[in-house]
Amino acid sequence: MRKLITLLFFLTATTSLFSQVYFEEKVAQETDSVKTSDFKERVYIGGNFSVNLGTDFSFVDISPLVGYMLTPQFSVGVGASYLYLSRRYILFPSGNSFKVNTSVYGGRTFLRRNILENYFAHLEFEALNVEFASNNTTENTIREWVPGLFIGAGVFQPVFGRGGVNVTLLYNLLHDEIKSPYNSAFVVRAGFTL
Repeated sequence: MRKLITLLFFLTATTSLFSQVYFEEKVAQETDSVKTSDFKERVYIGGNFSVNLGTDFSFVDISPLVGYMLTPQFSVGVGASYLYLSRRYILFPSGNSFKVNTSVYGGRTFLRRNILENYFAHLEFEALNVEFASNNTTENTIREWVPGLFIGAGVFQPVFGRGGVNVTLLYNLLHDEIKSPYNSAFVVRAGFTL
């Protein structure tokens, strides 16, 4: 619990970091103050999609999001996550294995800051409810909330008006080999915004 509170404090204390949505020319030419923009122009919706297919570890991730542009360079947002996860665990000392097929769900908050015209920095806190092997000697599983703290960067390609597609490379500072629903601390996500 103490780690979670520390992470939430860290996330809140860094609100001077990250953003995303591409503004059309007229909005980009405005000052950093968004006083002339109305609420609708600053809200964006979108989502991420990622897939990892393998024999011992596979997942499909669908994550819708809603963001709010505080300034043309900086945004904050929230999102929900759903993953279908299939993972093989090896038992010791027998060497036998068993597979866990499960649904993973949870949510996240994020901060984004435009660095260059189409590049952004990203900070995200995620909490997912994950089922995993309770130990390495039996086929028992437990379900637990697993935190993730991601830092990274991405590229945004405008496609339709102020929306577009993006690819983000993230590193999970809290990655746990047993509990994490991702098979690596590095996560690549493809997404879109409207």
